[in-house]
Amino acid sequence: MGSKAPSLQDPKTDAARATKERDFLNHLEAYLAKRDGVDKLLKICRYASKIALASSVLPETLPLSRRLKSFESSVGVTRKAFRLGKFVQDLNALRNASVDSNQELFLSIIAYGGEGLYYFIEQFVWLAKAGLIDSRHSSSLQKISACTEFIGYFGSVALKIMDLKKIAEEEARVKSRIEIATLRSEGCNKEALEMRKLELKRLMKKLSIVQDFADGLMALADTRDGKGALTNPLLLASAGLLSALISTHKNWLSC
Repeated sequence: MGSKAPSLQDPKTDAARATKERDFLNHLEAYLAKRDGVDKLLKICRYASKIALASSVLPETLPLSRRLKSFESSVGVTRKAFRLGKFVQDLNALRNASVDSNQELFLSIIAYGGEGLYYFIEQFVWLAKAGLIDSRHSSSLQKISACTEFIGYFGSVALKIMDLKKIAEEEARVKSRIEIATLRSEGCNKEALEMRKLELKRLMKKLSIVQDFADGLMALADTRDGKGALTNPLLLASAGLLSALISTHKNWLSC
């Protein structure tokens, strides 16, 4: 007789399935299946290369330095190809945004509208760099793209600061319930779990704000053609790498 098939309710089977789902390679496969996952890995490669070039670790006369410059430039163009159609994501985010006031509605339009317009224009920047559109338009398109990106980050940071205030209010309510349960000698496992989730949510929101500031700094430098204060190549490359690491961490957790 054949072996008995495991029951659908078999706890050992469920545990094995859960372990398999948490397996690193399965997690990595899910991460790399996402457009943003590959894009952020390319972003890490690009800005790590920029840091190596800006820090003068490699003399410009070395062949490796020239190859690294070519690699960084190629990765930059490749990343733009990953943004094809990405503006639709912002259109849907704006359409589905849950707002409680006119101020939130205005900031949502600024944040999602600015970022959506940035991704839309970036498609034409890619076409110019790929050779389909006359390269004479590349510089003006990039400047317009950087301006819309910077405006989008301004709105995004403002929205996230408002979200932090809402999280703080929610944490205060949960703490109040925990204190009441403690006084009554009642269990508060549910509230404790909810508090941990809120703390993680607050941490991720703060990291998102740091990321927006880093990306906003680079966008501001692009609007000024890399001239003026806060446009040091090493500073901008470091900001880019910081942004890439934060977004990679967020995307990894969301898989």
